[in-house]
Amino acid sequence: MMVYVTDQLGKEHALEGLEGWRLMEVIRDHQLPIKAECGGACACATCHVYVEEPWCDLLFPPTQEETDQLDGAFDVRDNSRLSCQIILDKNLDGLKVTLAPGTEP
Repeated sequence: MMVYVTDQLGKEHALEGLEGWRLMEVIRDHQLPIKAECGGACACATCHVYVEEPWCDLLFPPTQEETDQLDGAFDVRDNSRLSCQIILDKNLDGLKVTLAPGTEP
């Protein structure tokens, strides 16, 4: 499966992902500039991404824990999500996201 990630400088990267992996893991493993300080524990918001339409509707709604973390993130938008909370599955093949400002290491 492929996911498309636009970095903080506006360059789009086509990344191969595996079903069951967290989007944050795929982004980090392809060495894109993302802090992901907590390693996927939903404890820091340093893996904040903007999910492009129509993909937002295909994701599970954010948990209260994710919403609480996003409250402390920079430049939160309606399509903001934590990439550590997006679990890849076959329905997300082609997913497009943009790394949010403040997530670069």
